[in-house]
Amino acid sequence: MPSRTRVLERDDELAELAGAARRAATGAGSVVLVSGEAGIGKSSLVAALQDALPEARLLTGRCDDLATPRVLGPLRDLSGTVGADLARALRSPGERDALFAALYDELDWAGHATVLTVEDVHWADEATLDLLRWLGRRMADLPAVLVLTYRDDELDGGHPLRRLLAALATARSVIRLPLGPLSSDAVRSLAGPARADAVLAVTGGNPFLVHEVLASPNGEPPDAVPPSVVDLVLARMHRIDPDSRDAVERLSVITSTVDRPLVDALVPGGLAALASAEEHGLLLVEPRRVGFRHELTRRAVVDALPAARRTTLNAAALAVLAQRPDHDPAQLVHHALEAGDAAAVVRHGPAAAAAAVTGRAHRQAADHLRAVLAHRDELDLPELADLLEASARACYTVGDRERSALADQDEAVRIRRGLGDRVALGSSLRSLSRIAWWVGDRHRAEEAAADAVDVLSGTEDRRELALALSNVSQLAMLAERMTEARENAERAIELAREVDDRAVLSHALNNLGTAQWAQGDPAGRDLVERSRTVALEAGLSEHASRAWCNVVWQLLVHLRPDEAGEELVAGIEHAEADEQVAFWKYLTVERGLVALAGARWSAALADAEVGLDATSPIRCTALFVLGRVALRTGEPAEDLVEECWRLGRQLDELQRTAPAAALACEAAWLRRDEEQVCRIGREVYAEACRVGSLPWRVELAHWLRLAGDPVDPAELAGSTHPYALSARGDWRGAADGWAAAGYPYEAAAALTGSDDDEVVLSGLAGLDALGGVRLADRVREDLRRRGVVRVPRGPIPATRDNVAGLTPRQLDVLTLLAEGLPNAAIAERLVLSVRTVDHHVAALMAKLGAVSRHEAVERAAGLGWSVG
Repeated sequence: MPSRTRVLERDDELAELAGAARRAATGAGSVVLVSGEAGIGKSSLVAALQDALPEARLLTGRCDDLATPRVLGPLRDLSGTVGADLARALRSPGERDALFAALYDELDWAGHATVLTVEDVHWADEATLDLLRWLGRRMADLPAVLVLTYRDDELDGGHPLRRLLAALATARSVIRLPLGPLSSDAVRSLAGPARADAVLAVTGGNPFLVHEVLASPNGEPPDAVPPSVVDLVLARMHRIDPDSRDAVERLSVITSTVDRPLVDALVPGGLAALASAEEHGLLLVEPRRVGFRHELTRRAVVDALPAARRTTLNAAALAVLAQRPDHDPAQLVHHALEAGDAAAVVRHGPAAAAAAVTGRAHRQAADHLRAVLAHRDELDLPELADLLEASARACYTVGDRERSALADQDEAVRIRRGLGDRVALGSSLRSLSRIAWWVGDRHRAEEAAADAVDVLSGTEDRRELALALSNVSQLAMLAERMTEARENAERAIELAREVDDRAVLSHALNNLGTAQWAQGDPAGRDLVERSRTVALEAGLSEHASRAWCNVVWQLLVHLRPDEAGEELVAGIEHAEADEQVAFWKYLTVERGLVALAGARWSAALADAEVGLDATSPIRCTALFVLGRVALRTGEPAEDLVEECWRLGRQLDELQRTAPAAALACEAAWLRRDEEQVCRIGREVYAEACRVGSLPWRVELAHWLRLAGDPVDPAELAGSTHPYALSARGDWRGAADGWAAAGYPYEAAAALTGSDDDEVVLSGLAGLDALGGVRLADRVREDLRRRGVVRVPRGPIPATRDNVAGLTPRQLDVLTLLAEGLPNAAIAERLVLSVRTVDHHVAALMAKLGAVSRHEAVERAAGLGWSVG
């Protein structure tokens, strides 16, 4: 297809892309996001830039559809087209800072437009996504354009690319170019009036499919054109000679562009054998490399191969690639898996996993190790134990609930018990303890922690003993056993200094400082911050991220949300950069707590939803944020409250049970179930008193007073916490305290506890302004019961954005109803339970007075609402 038709109806997008490149030459760089389905013309649009800007320097890397992506694969594609510094850095991807700096310098070519394109980012590995996040934030200061192409229809809620897109959403100079199908007019101009309707029906306007249809033999009737790209490509395959067909099939198992030496090794006759395939538009042949004209073409060929043929060709590719000195172990694992070569998977998998860890691509490391462990019978026991622990560590780092971190570590411990190495066993038990806590089994964590200390106490390894003691300290601190936490932390610190180990020192300082801070000693903060400094200086990203989590948590406990928000900026960026996925989720949910404090409901929801697919401790906090926002804004909250309370009790730590109990008490009080408030509140209040935790019991005391079961004021004596003030009946003091701390909802709510109707009305006005629907409704009802005549009405929906009084979440559901999605699909899209979606649908239909989903959409449209 000629270049003009290739970018037909893409002139505006091409002009915007070219304009971005020209602006970059003056130092105003940008990021361009080109999205759309497969075959929509993303690559063609980028390729057309060569004609539009002949003076520009174009650098292109591609992500491959490997079983497990190559670490920094698209950056490696740049070798040979970039300067010596970047090429050298690419050969040592573990030196991340040097690589990032070299890439930055490569793009910092003043006076010239450099366009760096990374294609198919939906297949990128974590290390590449990490680099792109880092670079994307800095493009505005470079004379270059970063172009990312991706298939937006392949991104589910948990796709790793979502985090990159979220990070770029706040970057400067981001341009979005979503590509849609060709219009009927465009198809008509290409196909002619006689064939246009049939071509459009077959292709849906997808440019690649249009091209394939129009490349069919002249005279072939439109209705004979196969309806899928597979059939179209195979029809073309049958028109080339057998040797060319064989060559195309051999190359189809290679997921990336094939360099000339690999072509010569795989294809009998080398480049000359590809002429017919090139003539028929299957391949793009250059002197130094060969590639399929489109990834869909390659996949159509490889998917159509008989299983035996595909297995044989992958085995051949594996044999050739394994002999190359610069082979990529991830690519070897891919072909070994496709060839069913278990020995090769076991041989190359550990190296691929190690390379992924070096590049901080922990998901890829976990995938490689999982592939190796599928053939554990071929491993000796020490090697199997090592690989199980590596797998558990990778899964722990990414915080993936669906992976087998606990099972892998448990199996490793069982193997270690029979090998006789007490140090290795003690270390393995400590890791088991940490993972068990992370997945929500605190009692198992405590058992393994104690076993680790017992085992290591009988060895000479002081470092491992120090780590085990610090782990015991951490568990005690998390369980509010602060004396035990401090004693074990101090022992661990002493040993850490004795063996001069910064990892142990950082970990133990964190525990000691957090314990002191939680007990009201502000010097504890200095210790936690020193823990973080030690970790950062030593490159211990997990310890640094944990320190950030604890700093933010304690700032929130002490009602300092603004400071917490400031800490989170650097903390989240650090966790993102080092692929500490679990801690990134934890910190993001903590940012949701900060937004909740400021009554920024939408921001709180967005951040909390990140934690829904995390392990239990993170999920419990996420549910707390989501449940509290729902309660306060009038959304269905029952499921969220119920699960948060159930999960909090299951985790059996006051830092989980107390917020969960407070949420359950708030929900019960709003529905006037004082008996439930007293039952839950008293249970957890008693536990908080038993462990001596004042911060956790003050809110429960507040709810108990509202429910008519006040605690003894002497139990809260000396506390100036706003909840303690309200528990003692000082509504004005509580309101002032909340306002000063930056909690507007709580400040307004405190005023509604006054006996003075005017004060209550001022609190009600504050609730209305914040969208505190549920409490405002109760306050209005109470005022009317007290005989107040002029109770102001609530806010009246005045714009299409809150048509019929629908909440933001109900509008989200309505939008998906308009797309015709069933409740299950809506639940998946919005990361909600189906039951919650059922509630939303019922509520919005009631508000709209509709008896069917279709009628709800029509009524909303009639009131001025639109999907856009």
